Amino acid sequence: MDAIYIAALIWTIYMLFFRVVVVVGPSMYDTLIHGDRLLLVSSLVYQQPQQGDIIVCSKESFEDGTCFIKRVIAIEGQEVDIDFEQGIVYVDGIALEEDYIYTSTNRYEGVDFPVVVEDGHVFVMGDNRANSTDSRSPYIGQVDTRQIVGKAVFLISPGDNNGTEEPQYSRVGWID
Repeated sequence: MDAIYIAALIWTIYMLFFRVVVVVGPSMYDTLIHGDRLLLVSSLVYQQPQQGDIIVCSKESFEDGTCFIKRVIAIEGQEVDIDFEQGIVYVDGIALEEDYIYTSTNRYEGVDFPVVVEDGHVFVMGDNRANSTDSRSPYIGQVDTRQIVGKAVFLISPGDNNGTEEPQYSRVGWID
């Protein structure tokens, strides 16, 4: 009987503080691949987004609240500017060193720059900039931190990108 109580306690703690999500789509390629299973730290614990964090959000203005995964580019009070011709993103006037991106930032999506990130919001972008709807688009825009579901911290199992790639088990582990 004690084992049942212990299992129920462990399950409750897990449900409150962690979540498992599956990556859908190409917007974070090749950092994350379609079908990757990730462990998130819940927003109950994760409350201070930092530049570079990979987060999962849910916003009604985007596909009726479907969760999406993006990288935090800037936090409240920071200014974001994008040179679409050169594909360079600037935060507070400093060009970001983005060795994680798959495609450069040449696609304009409707938001005019520069923008200052509002209080209680973050500016997010996918790593596959040519295939990501993100804060450059008015459909997502800046994300209210209350709409953050959690921070991706661990890749549990690799996806296969809709059967186009072999799962790379060497990728399993902590997410930077």
